[in-house]
Amino acid sequence: MTVLIKGAGVAGLAAAFELSRRGITVEVMDAAETVGTGASTYAGGMLAPYCEREAAEEAVLTLGLPSPDWWAEAVPGEVSRKGTLVIAAGRDSVELDRFASRTRGYEWVGGNTIGELEPDLAGRFDRALFFPEEAHLDPRKAMAGLYETLVEKGVRFHLGSTEPPADTAFSAVVECTGAAAIGSTPGLRGVRGEMLFLETAEISLSRPVRLLHPRHPLYIVPREDHRFMVGATMIETDDDGPITARSVMEFLNAAYAVHPAFGEARLVETGVGVRPAFADNLPRVLEQEDGFSIAGMHRHGFLLAPAMAQQLADRICAGGHEQLYAQGALQ
Repeated sequence: MTVLIKGAGVAGLAAAFELSRRGITVEVMDAAETVGTGASTYAGGMLAPYCEREAAEEAVLTLGLPSPDWWAEAVPGEVSRKGTLVIAAGRDSVELDRFASRTRGYEWVGGNTIGELEPDLAGRFDRALFFPEEAHLDPRKAMAGLYETLVEKGVRFHLGSTEPPADTAFSAVVECTGAAAIGSTPGLRGVRGEMLFLETAEISLSRPVRLLHPRHPLYIVPREDHRFMVGATMIETDDDGPITARSVMEFLNAAYAVHPAFGEARLVETGVGVRPAFADNLPRVLEQEDGFSIAGMHRHGFLLAPAMAQQLADRICAGGHEQLYAQGALQ
C-alpha cells in the first residue's frame, strides 16, 4: 500500500510519520519548496492541553494529553517539559480565577514560587497558575527534524510540486493542505493568527508564559538565541495580509507588562497565518472520494496533529471510509 499526502505542514508530516511507522509506504507533496510553511511555521508550539481546555471542548484536552510523548518519540530532544505559567496584572487578577474555573491540571502559586520558576519575573506578580504537566517545542525545528526522520525512513518528498508523481499508483490520497482547503471543504472557515519575534538578552524565560487580559491575552514562548515568540490574535477572517499596526502595538504593550526589558527588545520578525477551523473549532479526519483529509486544526496544530494522524492511520489500516471527528465518534 502506498499513500500520497498532499501538504507538508504539521498535519501532513505527522500523518506521514504515523503511517510510515505502521509499515505503509508514504509519499508527500507540497507546492512549497520546503516543509512546514503556512500557519505551521508561525505556531507557538505549545503542547498545552490544560490551558487550551479553558476555551475549548473537552476533546482538546483528552486528545492532546498524549501529544508530548508522541512528539518526544518523533523528534527526540525537541520537547521541553517545564510546564506553563499563567499570569495576570494586578488589575486583571480576576482573570486568573476565571481561567482556573474552566480547566484543571494547575497549581496556584504565589510570588515566591513565581520567582523560583522564572527568576526574571520575581516580584512582578503576586500569584499565578502553574500547569506542571504541559510542554512546548520549537515548531520550525520540530518540522525540520521530522522531515529528516521521514527521509531516513524512506518517505519520498515532492516539494515545489502541484501535481502528483506520475510514476506511482496510490492506494489513497490524504489532503493536509490547511487553509488551502477553505472553500472546498464544507464548513471550513479561516481564523487569522498574527505573531512576532522579539530578541533580547536582558530577560530569560524557561517556559511559555501566558498573560491574561480581558481583551488582549497573549503568550510568550522562549526560543533559542534570546528570541521570544509573542502571539497570537484570533481574527475571524481568511485575510493573510501583513500584520496590522494595532496587533503589533497590543503585543508590544502586553510584552512590556510582562517585563519592561521587552521594551528595549529588537523586533526581528512578524508573521501571519490563516488557521482553518470548523464551527466547533475541532479538527476532523474526513472521508474523500480518493481517500481522506485532515482538516480544521484551528489553533491546535501541534497539540492535536498526533491524535489526528493516529485516527487516520487506524482508518487506513482498517480499510474503512467513515468520517471521524475529534471527539472520537464515528458519524
